[in-house]
Amino acid sequence: MGKLAVVALRVVLVVLLAGSLFVQGVMVPLLAADLNGLKPEYAHLRTPILVIIVLGVLTAQVVAVCVWRLVTMVRRGTVFSHGAFRYVHLVIGAFVAAACLVFALGVVLAPGEAVAPGVVLLLGGVGVAVLGVALVVLVLRMLLAQAVARDIEAHRMQAELEEVI
Repeated sequence: MGKLAVVALRVVLVVLLAGSLFVQGVMVPLLAADLNGLKPEYAHLRTPILVIIVLGVLTAQVVAVCVWRLVTMVRRGTVFSHGAFRYVHLVIGAFVAAACLVFALGVVLAPGEAVAPGVVLLLGGVGVAVLGVALVVLVLRMLLAQAVARDIEAHRMQAELEEVI
C-alpha cells in the first residue's frame, strides 16, 4: 500500500471519527430535543430511536478504529499475521450489529403511522445492504486467512532452504 494511499485513508478515517463524535455530541442531543415534540401516541419511540442511533454511530467508530489498526499493520508489514484477524472479526461484528440496528429501527417504526410503509421497506433494504457489506468483509477475511497460511508456509520453506544451504 502506497504512502499516499495510507495518508489519504487516515485523513478520511479522522474526518469520519470527528464527524461521528460531532453526531454523538451535538446532533443526538438536538434530535432528542426535537423528539420531545412528538405527538403523545409516538412518544414511546423517542428512546429506542435515540439508542439505535447512538449504537449505530458506535459501530461506525469501531469500524474506523479497526481499519486504522489494519492500515498500521499494512505499513509495518505485519498484516499477514494472526493479529489482523482480531480487527477483521471486529469489523464483521460491527457491520452485523449495524445491520441489526437498521432492522430494529424498521421494527420500531413499522407499527402505526409514525412513518410511511415505504420508509420501513427502505430500512429493510438498507439493512440487507449493510449485511451484504459484512459478508464481503467475511470473504476478504477468508482471503486474508489464505494469505497468512501461504506466508507461514513460505517462511517454513525458507527456513528449510537455509538449513540445506
